[in-house]
Amino acid sequence: MLGNWTKTFVLMAAITALFVAVGGALGGQGGMLMALLLAGGMNFYAYWFSDQAVLKMYGAVEINAENNFGNGQFRNYYNMVKELAERAQLPMPRVFVINESQPNAFATGRNPENAAVAATTGIMQILSERELRGVMAHELAHVKHRDTLISTISATVAGAISSIAQFGLMFGGHREGEDRPNPIIGILIMVLAPLAASLIQMAISRSREYEADRMGAEISRDPKALAAALEKIHNYAHQIPNMTAEQHPETGQMMIINPLSGADLAGLFSTHPQTEERIRRLLALANLY
Repeated sequence: MLGNWTKTFVLMAAITALFVAVGGALGGQGGMLMALLLAGGMNFYAYWFSDQAVLKMYGAVEINAENNFGNGQFRNYYNMVKELAERAQLPMPRVFVINESQPNAFATGRNPENAAVAATTGIMQILSERELRGVMAHELAHVKHRDTLISTISATVAGAISSIAQFGLMFGGHREGEDRPNPIIGILIMVLAPLAASLIQMAISRSREYEADRMGAEISRDPKALAAALEKIHNYAHQIPNMTAEQHPETGQMMIINPLSGADLAGLFSTHPQTEERIRRLLALANLY
């Protein structure tokens, strides 16, 4: 079985190859360059500024000594993140709390030096301190692996493919000096290429979740705690709607468990692996710690 990093590399190569193939078929070099610049510009902005936008969107409140850790209510949570960050050899991230009943958590930020982690009040209510520790170790694993960068690159290429597919025929639909391709083939490419790009992008997201689970277990040295946390979060998250996530579904892939009410759509069309499989893999690691 391929390791998660190997899978990510293969999938990134696949989405790049798809970009070249679709670009060559529909847009030619000019169309490819224009689509890549357009998608790259949008995702460059997202890479640098989306963390603040997402935290603001969810009404996240920063917890630190200046506000007495939320009147002391979240001191243990803050100290937990600090201890785990030191163990992971990471700079201390900014720590946020979201007043939301649905249990969930996420990490954001363009690099470890500008990272932030956030957890909902709901997750603190249903998880034990040990389980929450496993969750935050998972989020710090995303920071350590720079998964925001990986997701931004995959989103850039997928966006470029979609742009070429939508506008390639308008740009000429053929390479310089060649005849226009069969219009039926062009339509098929226009429909299927964005779907294929989305499927690869979702597969990349799933592989990063598996790797964050593995590294999170290594950081916390307690894979059983993360496994227990995932089971609880999965069960509660499907019963408690998260209205912000429903209004902004593009943020769902950031969460440790998909927060959307339609998250039962499994397999190829999911940004998250099946929770049962994640738990199985974590329990298989238990004997190592």
